[in-house]
Amino acid sequence: MMEEDARRWRTVVAGVLLGLGFLIALGRLFHLQVLHAEELAQLAGRQHQKILTVEGGRGAISDRNGKILAITMEVPSVFGAPKYVSDPRATAVRLSRVLKADARQLEAKLKSERDFVWLQRHLAPERAEGLQSLSLDGIGVIPEGRRFYPKGVMLSHVLGFGNIDNQGLEGLERRYDAVLRGERGRLVVERDAFGGAVFPKGLNYVAPSPGKDLVLTIDEVIQYIAEQELAEAVTRTRAASGVVIVVEPKTGALLAMAMRPTFDPNEPKADPNLWRNRAVSDAYEPGSTFKLVAAAAALEEKLVSPDEFIYGENGQYVVENTVVHDHHKNGWMTFAQVLQRSSNIGMVKVVEHLAPEKLAWYINAFGFGQKTDVDMTGEQRGLTKDLRDWSRRTRASIAMGQEIGVTPLQLVMAVSAIANGGWLMRPYVVSEVRSSTGETIARFEPVVRRRPISSQTAKALTEIMRGAVLPGGTGTLGAVPGYDVAGKTGTAQKTDPLTGGYSATRMVSSFVGFLPADDPKLAILVVVDEPQTEHWGGTVAAPVFQRIAAQAVRHLGIVPQTEQGQILAAR
Repeated sequence: MMEEDARRWRTVVAGVLLGLGFLIALGRLFHLQVLHAEELAQLAGRQHQKILTVEGGRGAISDRNGKILAITMEVPSVFGAPKYVSDPRATAVRLSRVLKADARQLEAKLKSERDFVWLQRHLAPERAEGLQSLSLDGIGVIPEGRRFYPKGVMLSHVLGFGNIDNQGLEGLERRYDAVLRGERGRLVVERDAFGGAVFPKGLNYVAPSPGKDLVLTIDEVIQYIAEQELAEAVTRTRAASGVVIVVEPKTGALLAMAMRPTFDPNEPKADPNLWRNRAVSDAYEPGSTFKLVAAAAALEEKLVSPDEFIYGENGQYVVENTVVHDHHKNGWMTFAQVLQRSSNIGMVKVVEHLAPEKLAWYINAFGFGQKTDVDMTGEQRGLTKDLRDWSRRTRASIAMGQEIGVTPLQLVMAVSAIANGGWLMRPYVVSEVRSSTGETIARFEPVVRRRPISSQTAKALTEIMRGAVLPGGTGTLGAVPGYDVAGKTGTAQKTDPLTGGYSATRMVSSFVGFLPADDPKLAILVVVDEPQTEHWGGTVAAPVFQRIAAQAVRHLGIVPQTEQGQILAAR
């Protein structure tokens, strides 16, 4: 009886305990699924993956002949997973010996609460090999793309550069950043219930895909020639800076754009003051090269003919209480000689018969006071005076290339319009976009902007410009043996910041021209800012033009037009 009662009691107790357990389970289920549902969802989320993006390699940039100017190469980068580094100090000390980095800074990173930290990016390959031999827990190496510019300083202002995260910051790297950047890859890290990274077994790497390539209109050889000749001239004359632009006048394709001083895009932080592309961002008073625009307007409006005589006033002429001077005391000259001798007085007297609004129209039609729409960053409009503020003196000043600010690119494109029968082209530097496999995705063709002058005016002006490089002209040192050159010199005074007037010592020397004159293949502008040894455009800039042009026509295989030129080419 007692045993039966005991069994009955044990059964009741077991039932009660089972019931209590069931009730507790129900309560726990209610607690988890209802009262703490949001907290559970967050915990589950933390158990999923954390995705770290890895930038794809940037597309390459090459010249028109396929010569590489910018390329991305894989280099090793070191990262850490701090939660899996058992001894941050010891690990940091061992890392510092290989990475040549500060151990304290490395230790601070390894003590971070973050799942992933960069320790050093873009290592030299030998350092990565030394690191892998250490076999440190929580330390890994993955490949990243690093931008290299194999030509160093060459074309640096056009190419620009990017940052360590594969973002273009200057030049074409910035302008075409979206095209050059590849598809991002992923570094996937599994996470445990407490949000920690499961490393290394959970590590999983999805490689990025490369960006698209750019093919430029630039000719590497002509660019090299321009860079070398400009550098020599700036050094020889102890000038502050210089610019050279070489363009195809019939298409607007830029073959070269060189500047001094310059910088190495592989190490751009060395001097940020040198990043500016002066060819498109700096406006200057062009001086006598701008007489071509005033002359084009006068010829187009039939105010003067090339053979018409103009009196040079023996070197002095008064305009609104201001004396205009010529370097030589000229008497009677034809209008052609006015340009060939670069007579300020002759040009001013012609422009006095041109209505201000007409001159302003031609200035605008040739592209001044507006962007050229070149596919580069940092382009400025230049400086033009509001027509309502013009006086007779302003008109005279503009005829001589004063009281107006132009960029070098604006000027060479305006002169290219003369070479191109009056058609003003849009300059461009990218000719194609290609896939990483070489397939052409986009091709850019020449674009006509407008026609400021007729072919007859362009031809007449070309003939006048040919005389400027012949004996009696100011640009004889710009002549290229064997080829007819059409050119114009320029010597402009800069403003004296102390007096507000024009300086007697600070000059801009320039020469612009094209060849062969009867079928132009090249237009070249040389600008040398503040040369110290001499300052005339005909003696400072014209010889630079000559040396660049002579080498460029030979490189391009442009046949000489005279027997003398053919003999020189054969040599």
